[in-house]
Amino acid sequence: MNDAVLTIGSFDGLHRGHQEVIHRVVTTARAIDAPSVVITFDPHPKEVIGDGNSFDLLMDIDRKIDLLKNLGVDTTLVIPFDMDFSTTPAPEFLEEVMIAKFHPSRIIVGYDHHFGHNRQGDGAFLNDEKERYGYSVEVVSGVGDEGEIYSSSRIRKLIADGNVRRASYDLGRAYGFDAKVIHGSGRGHELSFPTANFVPRLETQLLPCRGVYFARGMVDEKWIYGMANVGVRPTFGEEQFVMEVHFFDGEVEDLYGKMFEIQFLERIRDEQKFDSAEDLVNQLNRDKAYCLERIDVYKEEK
Repeated sequence: MNDAVLTIGSFDGLHRGHQEVIHRVVTTARAIDAPSVVITFDPHPKEVIGDGNSFDLLMDIDRKIDLLKNLGVDTTLVIPFDMDFSTTPAPEFLEEVMIAKFHPSRIIVGYDHHFGHNRQGDGAFLNDEKERYGYSVEVVSGVGDEGEIYSSSRIRKLIADGNVRRASYDLGRAYGFDAKVIHGSGRGHELSFPTANFVPRLETQLLPCRGVYFARGMVDEKWIYGMANVGVRPTFGEEQFVMEVHFFDGEVEDLYGKMFEIQFLERIRDEQKFDSAEDLVNQLNRDKAYCLERIDVYKEEK
C-alpha cells in the first residue's frame, strides 16, 4: 500500500476527540484519493505495561474495528501488544511498520499521542523524521467543551461516578457494551419485575457505578427500553454483585444465553435498602414511570 494517510493510537472509546483525528485522516485521504489507515493495539498497552492496578476498557476490539469502519476508515491494522513489543523503539516502529507496510504520504496524530519504547514517538519525533521518509505530519489539537478536553480518562471517571449521560455525550454515542444473559436468582419474577442478569463479553470492561439506570438493549436488531440495576440488591441482604435489566417489552426467558448490546442512558438513583419488598416495588413503579416518560427523548437522539 502506497501514499496512505495514516494515524496510530489506542483509541479506547473512540470518543469525540478521537473522532476528530479519524475525520481528518478519512477526509484527507479522500481528497488525495489515497487509502486511510488506522494502526491500533490489542490488548490496550496499559493492560500490559500499566502501574499494576486493574485497567478497565471502554470498548472491546471488535466494536472499535466496526466503529472505525463506520467512520470511513479503509484499513485497520491491529497489532498484538505484549511485553516484547513494548520495548520496540519508536524509530524501529516507524521504519518497519508504518513506512514498510504503508509508505504514508501523510501521518496525522493527536496532540497527546506517544508511541514506541518509553513513549519517545510523538508529533515532534515524526516531524524530525519526515524528510527522511517523505511524508508530511499533522498534529490535531485537543477538542472539548466547557473548558474540558475530551479524553478516555475523563470519560472513565464520569462512568465511575455514574454520570453516564455526560459520558455518552463525550463519547458521541450512548455508553454501553456487549453482554451475555445468564441465569439469576429469579427475584425479579417474584416482584413482577422480571429481569435478565447479564455479564459483559469483555472481562476488563469498565462498568458503571452501583445504582439504577434507565437503559436500553439491542435485541433481535431493535432497541427495547427498560431499567438496569447494578449492585447487590441490599433489600434482600444479598452480597453478590449483579447486573440485571428489566425490559418493558419482551420476555426475558427468550434472552438466556444470548448476546445483546446494553446501553446505560441515565442513572436514576442510588442503590438503596428498602424496609420491605412492597416498598421496593412501589419505588420500581416510580422508576418505570420516569423511564417511560424519557423514551421519546432517546428515540430522537439515535
